[in-house]
Amino acid sequence: MTTDNKNTDDKNVPESAPTDETRRKFLGATALLAGGGMAMGLVGCKNSGDSASGSASSGQSAAHGKFEVAPGKLDDYYIFSSAGHNGEVRIYGCPSGRTLKRIPVFNLDPMVGWGITNESKKIIGTKPDGSLKYTTGDTHHVHGSYTDGTYDSKYLWVNDKLNNRLARIRMDRMECDAITEIPNVQGFHGMFPDKRDPVDPAINHTTRVFCGAEFHTPQVNDGRDLRNPEKWFCLFTCIDAESMEVRWQVKVDGNMDLCATSYDGKLAAINQYNTENGSVLGEMMSAEHDAVLFINIARVEAAIKAGKSFTSGSSKVPVVDGTKKANPDPKTSLTCYVPIPKNPHGVNVSPDGKYFVASGKLSPTASVVETELVHKWFAGEIKDARECVVAEPEIGLGPLHTGFDGKGNAYTTLFLDSQIVKWNVAAAIAQFKGDKTAQPVVDRIDVHYQPGHGYTSMGETKEADGKYFNSGNKFSKDRFLPVGPLHSEAEQLIDITGNKMQLIHDHTAYPEPHDAIIVRADVVKTRQVSDMNDFPNAVKSSGDSRIERNGKKVNVYLTSEAPAFSLDEIAVKLGDEVTITLTNHDKVEDLTHGFGIERYNINFIVNPQETHSVTFKADKPGMFWIYCTHFCHALHLEMRSRFIVEA
Repeated sequence: MTTDNKNTDDKNVPESAPTDETRRKFLGATALLAGGGMAMGLVGCKNSGDSASGSASSGQSAAHGKFEVAPGKLDDYYIFSSAGHNGEVRIYGCPSGRTLKRIPVFNLDPMVGWGITNESKKIIGTKPDGSLKYTTGDTHHVHGSYTDGTYDSKYLWVNDKLNNRLARIRMDRMECDAITEIPNVQGFHGMFPDKRDPVDPAINHTTRVFCGAEFHTPQVNDGRDLRNPEKWFCLFTCIDAESMEVRWQVKVDGNMDLCATSYDGKLAAINQYNTENGSVLGEMMSAEHDAVLFINIARVEAAIKAGKSFTSGSSKVPVVDGTKKANPDPKTSLTCYVPIPKNPHGVNVSPDGKYFVASGKLSPTASVVETELVHKWFAGEIKDARECVVAEPEIGLGPLHTGFDGKGNAYTTLFLDSQIVKWNVAAAIAQFKGDKTAQPVVDRIDVHYQPGHGYTSMGETKEADGKYFNSGNKFSKDRFLPVGPLHSEAEQLIDITGNKMQLIHDHTAYPEPHDAIIVRADVVKTRQVSDMNDFPNAVKSSGDSRIERNGKKVNVYLTSEAPAFSLDEIAVKLGDEVTITLTNHDKVEDLTHGFGIERYNINFIVNPQETHSVTFKADKPGMFWIYCTHFCHALHLEMRSRFIVEA
């Protein structure tokens, strides 16, 4: 059935109709344009008869008040979100939508000193001259570590599509602690950790992170084969969750988009477009189907152990061939390509682990792939991989990402229809088998506008609780006060506890976030004050404060304790290489100090009991004030020292 806020151009369509014919024809037209090499004009395409966007029903207004988080009250959930080409990870409260923290990862952040302190520069990576190898990134997907199929609050991982890196965040500190660059790939888009180790049944936690590359590239990309696409290909990558070292790679057909993993730990899945292996748009649109690619993890690792691998260029990472041509027999195949409609975008696993759902993007359908049938294909019991598809309901135009409520329902973003559609997986399977009375679509709700990623509370775990769906909308248009050409993006939180979805509220997002997860607050365990002993270079007492010189290298050791630094003056000579190590001796929760040097481009913070350091050249003579940049005390303004550079 449909909701009262269904678009008015659908008023003559029967209640059971899952899509509207006008929009279906529009999608077909734009798809044809795309096949001819023309850009698809999909942004803001709604019929003139569509209902006004800003109004909400009285039921939605009531829902808003029901979920309001009052001043002084805490949220029930965290949202951990990527930030797109900002390069960071963001934490929001849910249901309030309040921004709680911005975690710098691939970007520079002078507030915390990320990319300025020696410790952060080591994680990001530096050139031989000490400068950063990269100063930007493009984060897309954030996922957490698992124990027994649910979050264990140990790690978060996020990818960098721009420079093909995987970063890990310690959840006890909410800080990045490792970054790995993946060899021989470009367009690292989809990423997902395994939910348990598939080899040893006693290991029920994350041991690997799987990474899909989107773009075909020359192998090796050192100037050869620049115009020979036949020698270009994509690599699927496995990274060790603890060491963050690259374990192995798989050569595959097609371009990889998003990634998901099975709850039994045996499969990694990636939705794919361009299974034609084309290098220009026209070549990418010729096939009727693309695929969901399944990687048989145990077989890949066995093949590598047996020496059936090769290496590419200077990389020592073992690579196995997972292309269709190299894997003709399902009983020995490393990979399974399940055909689904064109250009799918997004693949997600139901909380019971029984199904993978991928959306069509250029088809008004979602494809339901049964996990057990994929295993049967690998066992040789099924010859045609298409038989692994057990449902393909029509749900609307431009389907992208799907979340689950743990009650048998799926929620999919419809980019072109600007809607979220709720549909029942069991009903979709029954309809696919021929039951004409089965109606998969349960409800629809308008969002504003063009939703990309969407996700449910705990929806990527076996503990999906069916409370919230967050719609990440790519265009806000008239939703917020105008702030110039670059608009804020719109995140809309939806109550999914009842039969009908209800919009709770909007909150803004600085462009351009992609995917996120919603995690129950009781799952997350953080440290409020650090242990000084965890920092090997800590200055243990103010009496240890000193200045040491070794030729032109000067090491300065000092402490901070509100409202003073332990050294009133730091004197060096012009041209010295100066390393300053600062330890915060305050033990009070939330009592952070900053350390900034006027005109020297130095600024970072030290949280209670922490130590950080910076290294720079004293290249300007004179006296420069050092001051605390982070408010800490009633005498905060008086918390100063002097940096003297003698000519």
